[in-house]
Amino acid sequence: MATKTVALTEQPKTADIYSRAVLGLMPWNKSGSRSVPSTVYTLTGLKVDTDNLAAYCRVTGLRFGDTLPITYPFTLAFPTVMKLMVSKEFPFPAVGSVHAENVIESLRPISVSEPLDLSVHAENLREHRKGLLIDVVTEIRVGRELVWRQTSSFLNQQKTSLSGEVRPEPKADEVPPMPMSTIRVDQTMISKYAAVSGDRNPIHVSSLGAKAFGFPKTIAHGMWSAAALLRTVEGSIADKVTYSVRFGKPILLPATLNAYADRVDGGWDLALRHPKKGYPHVTATLR
Repeated sequence: MATKTVALTEQPKTADIYSRAVLGLMPWNKSGSRSVPSTVYTLTGLKVDTDNLAAYCRVTGLRFGDTLPITYPFTLAFPTVMKLMVSKEFPFPAVGSVHAENVIESLRPISVSEPLDLSVHAENLREHRKGLLIDVVTEIRVGRELVWRQTSSFLNQQKTSLSGEVRPEPKADEVPPMPMSTIRVDQTMISKYAAVSGDRNPIHVSSLGAKAFGFPKTIAHGMWSAAALLRTVEGSIADKVTYSVRFGKPILLPATLNAYADRVDGGWDLALRHPKKGYPHVTATLR
């Protein structure tokens, strides 16, 4: 497919993004596309706002230092990711879509002071038993050097040809083992994360909005949980590493979570689980 590149001169404005996102929910304004968007958005010379970074570290529990936490560049790219997801080319509405999986390839530590060039595009639209999945790929370069790459898989729940497949038997609730630590999260914390990250999807910040999309309560951001989980191994993360995260059952707010980190050959296996029923909210590998 032929692609076109749109070079942005500044971060997309949050108000514009969400007004377009709301319009995308209107029946007369829904995307008619059933293909992968052909546009690549780029933004060059991006500088880190250290106040924003410090606030991100406070709300996730990660350390504030001279280099970026490996999950932080997601917040830098988020406005541009949303620019793509609210476009007419995108095959489903951004609001209400669920972040199902996320893979970060951190190729080296990124200094707080380095100017960053980012690009965002979509690929690999495919059916899922619960709907449609698409990958949104973000790459960050310093000069010509690729330093960080992320593939975010977003799910839009709808009927597909796979919807009628026989579903696997649900696993019985497991008695969870003793955790390495527990993490408490509530609406105040998630509202702060929404402000820091710019992700004000109503499923995270509005009870009515969450119910409108089928959740009994507001839920934590997937990328908040992915960042908070990293605090269990911070200080043991290699300079070049791949952080692969799969999101399970949503974290209904407020919640107390069991955090696990098991050292294995080549890295860590990580998880956030329900403290009583044991099912996973997040499972991850760090290699």
